[in-house]
Amino acid sequence: MKIFLSSDMEGTAGVVDWSQCRHGQPEYAYYRTLLQEEVNAAIEGAAAGGATAFLVNDSHSTMSNLRPDALAGRARYLSGRHKPLYMMQGLDDSFDAVFFVSYHGSMSSAPATLSHTYNPAAIAEVRLNGVVAGESGINALVALGHGVPVVLITGDDTTAAELRPFCPDAVGAVVKSSVSRFAADSMHPEEAREVIRSAARRAVQTLPSASLPAIALPATLTVRMRNPDLAEMATWITGVEPDPADPLTVTLTDQDPVRLYRTFVTVVLLTRGIAE
Repeated sequence: MKIFLSSDMEGTAGVVDWSQCRHGQPEYAYYRTLLQEEVNAAIEGAAAGGATAFLVNDSHSTMSNLRPDALAGRARYLSGRHKPLYMMQGLDDSFDAVFFVSYHGSMSSAPATLSHTYNPAAIAEVRLNGVVAGESGINALVALGHGVPVVLITGDDTTAAELRPFCPDAVGAVVKSSVSRFAADSMHPEEAREVIRSAARRAVQTLPSASLPAIALPATLTVRMRNPDLAEMATWITGVEPDPADPLTVTLTDQDPVRLYRTFVTVVLLTRGIAE
């Protein structure tokens, strides 16, 4: 049983501020260890449920947050910033399941600690087939394209709820409750790891009946940008159409969910320059 694990950082129990999850900040060294232990808890739980191989795609910031020699399960480690499939790089149809670890919610949903959708300076909201989608829902497009179910998500309560319309059977390991964008009530790290470990074990045990992401094709991503300049720039990309009723919004539609995801990532990368 082979597990693909995409790890972010904002969903880690105790993390509530950008300074805690950015390289070069004094608090970062400590909080990266909390992330590492939550990733390991997910691997350990999956191994207890029968999983035998793991690929961890480090998907946060510069994508070099984990210590390879400290990964549980002798997991392979995919790190580094330039990844054509970004948070889902490395996934293919040889995997049995997808885990999303330490994920966060989108800004347009209920309160979620450090909420954003890929680039908070450029993107205000994303909807997938009309439903508000965070990074988990968008990333589920790649899982669908490769025929792999998403069975676990860890983070706050908002994040778990946000994935449900797209992956209703995924097990949610809720390790904190968001009070606002910069405050949360978090479990003690040891308890958080226990919750994740148990959820991961249950998640892999559901695999015989696990279903693929419930995303109808062709799928449409509706992306609301932070300003009209960003939206206009996005339409330079083939397949990205302006919304005639809203100068801030563009739409992307495709029958191929992986190609749709690639187009979205191109929008993110293109608009990042002007947004920053």
